[in-house]
This record gives sequence, structure tokens and C-alpha cells, in this order.
Amino acid sequence: MFRTLLLVVLFIAVVVELALAGGCFFAPAFTLTQFGVKYGPETKFLTYIVGWLLLFVSLAALVAFGQVWQRRPSYATWCYLLGVWWIGIGIGIYHVFGKPDNLLLDSVKGLLIVVLTWRCQATRIMARRY
Repeated sequence: MFRTLLLVVLFIAVVVELALAGGCFFAPAFTLTQFGVKYGPETKFLTYIVGWLLLFVSLAALVAFGQVWQRRPSYATWCYLLGVWWIGIGIGIYHVFGKPDNLLLDSVKGLLIVVLTWRCQATRIMARRY
């Protein structure tokens, strides 16, 4: 059950990150206005860099999804890394910019991944022990 929930959360994370990365590359003006940033020559380069960063995070989430799907033991490292990454981003954006929507979206997503990964590992260890 926990594995299935972890797969669902990771799948949603991959879709959201890929959508944001696609928005940065193919509709930068629209994507920036959604975050309250005015599109211009100064922000064009920043949008491009953020798009590549989001693409990298999407790739990491896709690798984590694949590892959980294949039941590989190294899935926990990827999941914990992504979970802590998103918790940090959510808290950081809330602390610096005061946006609670990012705190909810990113930090809750990261916390779900960390807790579900921990539960998957605990279930696996208990099953192996008995």
C-alpha cells in the first residue's frame, strides 16, 4: 500500500515538474506571470536556467519512480534526496518570499515522499525479519 502511494506521489511530481520545465522552455512569459514575475530581457536567461534545473529534477524524480517500480534497494536514496530537496524549497520560498502555496505544494510533497519511503523500508525490514 505504501509503495503504491509512493509511486502515485512520484508520478504526480514527475508530471508537475515536467509541466513547469516545459512552461519555462515553450511559454516563458506565461510561466513567469503565473509566479508574479514580469517577462523581459533580464528574466529570459533566468527562465532558461530554471527550465534546465526543473528538467534535471524531473529526471531525478523519474529515476526514483523507476527504482520504486522495479523494487530496487537504492530507491530510498533517490526518494529521500528528492523529499528533502522539496521540503527545503518549500520552506525556503515561504521564508524568503512569504508564499504559503509553495510551502504546501513542495514541502507537503517532500514530506509525503520521505514518510512513504520510510514506511516502505520499515515494512520491508519487518517482512524480512519474520
